[in-house]
Amino acid sequence: MKRFALIGAAGYIAPRHMKAIKEVGGELVAAYDKTDSVGIIDSISPGAEFFTDFEVFSHYIYQLQRSPETKIDYIAICSPNYLHLSHIILSLKMGCDVICEKPLVLNESDLDEIKLVEQKTNKRLYNILQLRLHDSVKKLKAQIDQDLKENPTKVYDCKIQYITSRGKWYQESWKGDVRKSGGIATNIGVHFFDLLYHLFGEPVDNVKEYQGSHSAKGSLDFLNAKVSWFLSVDSADLPKDVDEGQSTFRAIKIGDELVEFSNGFTDLHTLSYQEVLADRGFRVDEARACVKMTESIRRQ
Repeated sequence: MKRFALIGAAGYIAPRHMKAIKEVGGELVAAYDKTDSVGIIDSISPGAEFFTDFEVFSHYIYQLQRSPETKIDYIAICSPNYLHLSHIILSLKMGCDVICEKPLVLNESDLDEIKLVEQKTNKRLYNILQLRLHDSVKKLKAQIDQDLKENPTKVYDCKIQYITSRGKWYQESWKGDVRKSGGIATNIGVHFFDLLYHLFGEPVDNVKEYQGSHSAKGSLDFLNAKVSWFLSVDSADLPKDVDEGQSTFRAIKIGDELVEFSNGFTDLHTLSYQEVLADRGFRVDEARACVKMTESIRRQ
């Protein structure tokens, strides 16, 4: 049984990590968050220790690391984006492998610092890039690879839409602060920018047409694709033909073919954890392309 700790237990995404830890047969030993709104732990890992002071949490982990019987194998990081770098480095230095939510960091230079710490500690950082594991994406990737094998000069015309409804709280939280979240293109768009890299490789041109507090749009050119993208947290932007009560719409249109993966998205964290435990998780350099793309959009 692998032993886990969790940083950022009160966040939106944390329950998916708790559930994944349980479903891969792991034990959530300890969790930290500066707020105590973490009642979800009772239904998943009621025996986990919980801390609201980071210094006390980190000291507790240090104590556990002194013995092979109590040591923590992995620390999962679900904290706000701007804290990822410091939490990753501290976790590696505490002798733990790390599983971190996306965006891994806000700036590409941070990735080089992380790699140096990985080398010094002989520990590994894994990024959650779960969209790559979606069945629809796997099929799409296989089809594109086959098409380009037969016609290497083919250029796809693509359109990305990602609308995920958020209430007024969103702008009042750290997610509404571009200095902490990186803005909409970073905070919610990172899924799709990584997907585009996964499908088409490194981009050759990256243009931001618009970015506001609730939505953003732009274009990306790849060697084999021209992509227009639109991201929004405003429910008014949902397509009129979506099912009643559906709050999220994720789709990529390639030519006339629409590939939608609004469903089957929330169960991919367990699969991501399984890949990490099998040493097939996505490492630092796999995240570099989407970090570069989102950083470029933010700085335009």
